[in-house]
Amino acid sequence: MSMKSAETSTSAPPSSTASRALRILVLVCSTRPGALGPEVARWLTAALAPRAAELGADLVPLALADLDLPFLDEEEHPSTGHYGREHTRRWSGIVDAADGFIVVTPEYNYGMPATLKNALDYLSAEWAWKPVGFVSYGHTSAGTRSVQHAKQVVTTLRLVPLGATVAMRINDATEQGRVRPDAALDAAAVGVLDELVRVSRALRPMREAARPGARPGPLPGSYVRPLGPDDAAEVTVLQRCCWVDEALANDTLALPALRESPQEVRGWLTRWRATGLWRDGRLLGLVRTRRVGAEWHVGRLGVAPDLRGQGVGRWLLRLAESAADRDCDRVVLFTGAESHGNLALYESEGYRREPSAGEDGAIRLVKRTASPAPLLPTASAPSAGEAADTEKAEDAEKDVEKAGKTVPAHCG
Repeated sequence: MSMKSAETSTSAPPSSTASRALRILVLVCSTRPGALGPEVARWLTAALAPRAAELGADLVPLALADLDLPFLDEEEHPSTGHYGREHTRRWSGIVDAADGFIVVTPEYNYGMPATLKNALDYLSAEWAWKPVGFVSYGHTSAGTRSVQHAKQVVTTLRLVPLGATVAMRINDATEQGRVRPDAALDAAAVGVLDELVRVSRALRPMREAARPGARPGPLPGSYVRPLGPDDAAEVTVLQRCCWVDEALANDTLALPALRESPQEVRGWLTRWRATGLWRDGRLLGLVRTRRVGAEWHVGRLGVAPDLRGQGVGRWLLRLAESAADRDCDRVVLFTGAESHGNLALYESEGYRREPSAGEDGAIRLVKRTASPAPLLPTASAPSAGEAADTEKAEDAEKDVEKAGKTVPAHCG
């Protein structure tokens, strides 16, 4: 695959979730004219395609020859992330968008090709906490010494090398420049992919915590990041855990947070600015915000039941308030009339009760805001067209919330 193909299939790095397909970059390292590497990569991607579809992984072949990277020519150290060259910025975007790598490499004089070492040296944080598997080829050692050489380098970059490998002796595995059909070789390649996918998903929380949009949370090892539509499954589960107590306290099951399907959750995640608190791949808490006129509305403030009483809800509430637009003059939220724990929390944070607009018993609470500088991770704002398309949906959602007596879960 050419550099252009790899770039056009790479969008801005999406929110990392279990439901998103993993992006696996297949790097062809040899740049020598007539090299065997491209043929090995073609065999590999064809052999892995059925299994990749089953595992929810996208294989993206890329030849280092197509990158046209000169020997490292950046003035700043890669750890700074400041790149002055366009070719470095392109390479950074490709690697950053990947969830793992399979390196197809020959062995040159007991080591890896200089092209691979150079490509690795260009970057730093983009490699971190991603698995890397190796498919090597050669004569006496089948390229295994190249792999051992490369492993010393990739671990320094916090890449995680796999135990599973494929090592091909050229004379045994190829004929007339093509890889011979070999069920055992195909099975070994599938083993590399299986392990890579498992490790990539296990490392995903560490990659998320290191991303620019994330920030440390209130609990050791936790972090917050914007929630998007691909987080709908996790949000649905957390809502149902959090709002049971509120349903019991207010003697109703007609709460949208309990009844929404993942598809409905996905819908409001596109219309609200939602933030999730995560640790080790688990969604611990959430809150959503949006502007309504001159008011900043806060909703769906919930914390996992086993973490209540640790100040997590209060921390998320303050984070949501801090994101209010500067010209909003008040923060507004609603809770059930019998949600005494919620009421105590909100009133201790300076909220005052106002008469409810509906007859469902929900209490409207308002707090004047000094509009501090935003701290909340932000998602991109909708375009004018998107705003117009969702206006009616938002109005309908307000009606549903009033009818269903939506109440935030006890936050502690």
